[in-house]
Amino acid sequence: MLAARALAEFVDRVVVVERDELPAGPEPRKGLPQARHAHMLWSGGVRAMEELLPGVTGALRDAGARRLPVTTDMVALGARGWFRRWPESHHVILAGRDLLDATIRARVLADERIELVGGAEAVGLEGTSAAVTGVRVRGLLDGRERVVEAGMVVDATGRGSGAARWLTALGLPEVDRREVDSGLAYASRLYLAPEQARDGFPVVNVQPDPRDAGPGRAGFLLPIEHGRWIVTLNGTRGGEPSTSNDDFVRYAREELRHPVIGELLEYAEPLSDVSFTRTTVNRRHFYERMPAWPENFAVLGDALAAFNPVYGHGLAVGAQSAVILRDAIRRQGWASPGLSRRIQKAAARPVGAAWDLAIGQDVFYPGATENGPTLRDRLVAAYVGRLMYTATGNGRIARQVTDVTSLERGAEVLLAPSVLLAAAVGPLKPALRQPPLTADELKRAGLHG
Repeated sequence: MLAARALAEFVDRVVVVERDELPAGPEPRKGLPQARHAHMLWSGGVRAMEELLPGVTGALRDAGARRLPVTTDMVALGARGWFRRWPESHHVILAGRDLLDATIRARVLADERIELVGGAEAVGLEGTSAAVTGVRVRGLLDGRERVVEAGMVVDATGRGSGAARWLTALGLPEVDRREVDSGLAYASRLYLAPEQARDGFPVVNVQPDPRDAGPGRAGFLLPIEHGRWIVTLNGTRGGEPSTSNDDFVRYAREELRHPVIGELLEYAEPLSDVSFTRTTVNRRHFYERMPAWPENFAVLGDALAAFNPVYGHGLAVGAQSAVILRDAIRRQGWASPGLSRRIQKAAARPVGAAWDLAIGQDVFYPGATENGPTLRDRLVAAYVGRLMYTATGNGRIARQVTDVTSLERGAEVLLAPSVLLAAAVGPLKPALRQPPLTADELKRAGLHG
């Protein structure tokens, strides 16, 4: 939808090919990625969405989405300890994926230049290795194929993208790709928060410590619309959460590094069964490295790079890539030779930042890659680990780390001399012994410290 909005600025007609028959409002649908699990839209992604759809943040909040200041309303246990709740420097938007999807979709499809073809899938490209001229589309009910001719084809089909084989079918070489599979399994459940905790409650996040032997286990509780909490528990190979409703709270209490999420859930009302998924592989296609690239074709979003959803970067990267698409056309002009290649190279920037953040931890779990972590992986992880430790007790470093994790700035800011010095010194404040929930928050959640 965001890619369609980006293109609509320059053309009279944009056709969106969608497998699902889309509902009118925020209702479940089969093709919505990770829809029953927790989602977080970092401020870097919020800014990109606002560029494409001015006022969309207000529309989301009017529909019930929450805006939480970071790190002010974030209670997080990192690998090296609890983070303090510093004054706001960034923010996140929290909502159920159905609500986020429906709100953006309604605003995009209100544009008369954008046409939706539902119940259909793209099955191949038309054209040559030099230029794409359209896409072959097949109806899911009747199986009939037709060609939609186009001056530009954008693949935003997600993790199931066929772009790699479509390009080889045109005579182009195979693309380099890398996969890092931590073996992470996700179990999520929706709760109604205790009445007094339905407004203004923070995110609660318990992360694994990669230095521990054995599987990594984590959990996070996100306050979303209508006074609800969505809670996701996850574990890598050998430490996966159960699919059983009866085991959900036990896992949160006993398997995570701190029982706070399980304690909070004791006073909340479950609204759904447990939803379970193993679709968490990090997969990146290095299309920007291809020796040749056809005109009139671009790959964005999860079709380009799909991340372990535990880090919350997929939505933000997709939004930033759509802005890159728009800006490249603005600068170069629609008919500029090499435009598609420039788009693909530019889209690699936010992808690369999120990729390093995602695999920086995942690559160390047993079986994540065939050959284990590279020397670069080890060096990056060691430095990031030191920065995260420093951020537990240094507000300036916490803000600069969040510049990167929010995707507002690139990782190069973490290599500034002042940051390197701070990392060498370490945290300026002593470690916290307990989660930094206030007495009022504990009371409203049914806990009394």
